[in-house]
Amino acid sequence: MIATKNLPAPNDFYPIRRALLSVFDKTGIVEFARFLHEQGVELISTGGTSRALTEAGLPVTSVDLLTGYPEILGGRVKTLHPAVHGGLLARRVDPDDLVELRNQGIQEIDLVVVNLYPFQEATKGDDVTDAVAIENIDIGGPTMLRAAAKNFFYVAVACSAESYASITSEMKGTGGSLSLATRRNLATQAFSHTADYDAAVTRYFTGSTELAIRTPLQQTLRYGENPHQNASLFGDTSSFFETLHGKELSFNNLLDVHAALTLISEFEGADPTVAILKHTNPCGVGTDLALATAYRKAFSTDRQSPFGGIVVVNRPLDMETAKAIDEIFTEIILAPSFEPGVFELLSEKKNRRLIRTLASAKTDKTKDVRSVIGGYLVQERDPSLGSYSELKSRCTVVTKRQPTESEWKDLDFAWRVAKNVKSNAIVYVKNGQTIGVGAGQMSRIDSSEIAASKGAKSELNFENCVVASDAFFPFADGLMEAAKSGAKAAIQPGGSIRDEEVIAAANENGIAMVFTGSRHFRH
Repeated sequence: MIATKNLPAPNDFYPIRRALLSVFDKTGIVEFARFLHEQGVELISTGGTSRALTEAGLPVTSVDLLTGYPEILGGRVKTLHPAVHGGLLARRVDPDDLVELRNQGIQEIDLVVVNLYPFQEATKGDDVTDAVAIENIDIGGPTMLRAAAKNFFYVAVACSAESYASITSEMKGTGGSLSLATRRNLATQAFSHTADYDAAVTRYFTGSTELAIRTPLQQTLRYGENPHQNASLFGDTSSFFETLHGKELSFNNLLDVHAALTLISEFEGADPTVAILKHTNPCGVGTDLALATAYRKAFSTDRQSPFGGIVVVNRPLDMETAKAIDEIFTEIILAPSFEPGVFELLSEKKNRRLIRTLASAKTDKTKDVRSVIGGYLVQERDPSLGSYSELKSRCTVVTKRQPTESEWKDLDFAWRVAKNVKSNAIVYVKNGQTIGVGAGQMSRIDSSEIAASKGAKSELNFENCVVASDAFFPFADGLMEAAKSGAKAAIQPGGSIRDEEVIAAANENGIAMVFTGSRHFRH
C-alpha cells in the first residue's frame, strides 16, 4: 500500500483558472469554451479542438506551446508530457508538489474537458480490421481523464457534453468555482467512462468472451426477496413503465412487473386482454371484446389467488373494469392509460401501486442474466411469438383431425400464456379464457392435475377445451390426462422420441394436435 501524506483537507471550492480542452465529439464545445473565456479561464487545447476554438475567435494556447514539443507520430503523442500531467496531478495543499511545479516551470490545470475516440462506433462492422481498431484506441484522452479524476480534490473533469450545462450553472453561482462534491461526482463519471471504454476494447480483442455489465444504480431497494437481504435496482426502467401512485416498488414487485409486462406484450394488437399474476405466474388470463368481460374471464379461472396480486391490461383502463378490479385488494395495476375518474377511484387505496406502461417488453434489448454459484448465465430473451397468423403458419398439424377455427384461436391464446408460466407448464383454455393453469411442477402430469383441480374449484367447464404444454409430452399419459379433463385440441413443441405414440393416442381420442417446433421453458 502506498502511504499517504498528512496533508490539510482540500478546499470545498476551487476556482477554475486554466482548462485543457481536447474532444473528439465537439458538440457544445465552442459555447462552453466561450463561457470559460468570459469567466477569465485560460484555454489550452489540442489539434482539431484548438482549430475549432480559434476559428470561433477564442484565444487558445496550443499544447505544443505548453510542452515545448510538437505533436508527433501523426498526433499519437501530444499530451503525454509532465507539463500536462504535472499540472493535473499536483496537490494544491502540498508544499513539496508546489515547489516542484515552480522549479519545472509548470502551472496547475484546474479543469480537463476530454471525450474519447469513438472506438465502439468504429468497430461495429463485421469487416473491421485490427489496423482500423488500433487507430481508434485513445491513449492520451483516458490518461488525462484518469489523472484529473484521481486528483478530484483539486481538479475538475468533464468527459461528456452533458456535463457542460451543470458546470456552467455552478460556476455562475459561485463566481467561477466548483465544489468538492461536484468534482467528486465528475470524477466518478470519468472513471466509469474510461472503464466502459476499456471494456469495449477488451471485448473487441477477446471476441466478447468476457461478461462486462456496466449500468447505473437506479435505486436502493428496501430489501430483497426477504427482509434480511439487501437489494438494489440497476439500469433504467423509466422507458418501460412509471409508477403513478403508491409506495416504491419492492424487489418482488419488480419481478412481478417484469413478468406482467412480458406476458401482456404477447397480446399487443389483440382484443382487450387482462392477465392476473401472482408470484410471476399468471393465475388467470382472459380476452374479449370488452375489457371488463376479459377481466371477469381472467378472475374466474382462480378466484382465490388474485387477492394481493397483479393485474395488467392491454387497453386503457375503463371505469367498469376498474370497479371490478377494486372489489378485492389488488397490489399492482398496470395499464397504458387510465380513463377519466379511474385513477382517482383506484388511488383511494394507499397501498396499491398504479403503473402506466410506456413501451412494450418486446423492445427491451438487454440480455437475460442470472447468477449461479460461481458465475453467471447469459441468454437472449425468449422472443415474441408474433401475430396469430405468423404463429399459425409455423405450426404443423400432426393428427388426422384438423383444429377448428375457434380451436386455433384458443390454441394460439393458450400457447402465449404457457410461454409465460413456470415449467412444467400446462394451460387449459376455452373461448379466450384460461380455465386451468398448472405451473412449476416436477411432473407434467402433476401440472395438468393441478390445472384441472383449480378449474374444478372455480366450477369451470372443461368440455371441448384446448391444452398447451410448454415442452413436449414425453409420454402419452400427459396428453391422456388432458383428454380425461375434456381437452379436444392440444399445442406442444413436439420432439419427443415417443412423438408417434403421443400422436397415435391423440388420434384414438379424436384430439387435434399441433406441433410448434419450439419449446418455451421458463425456469
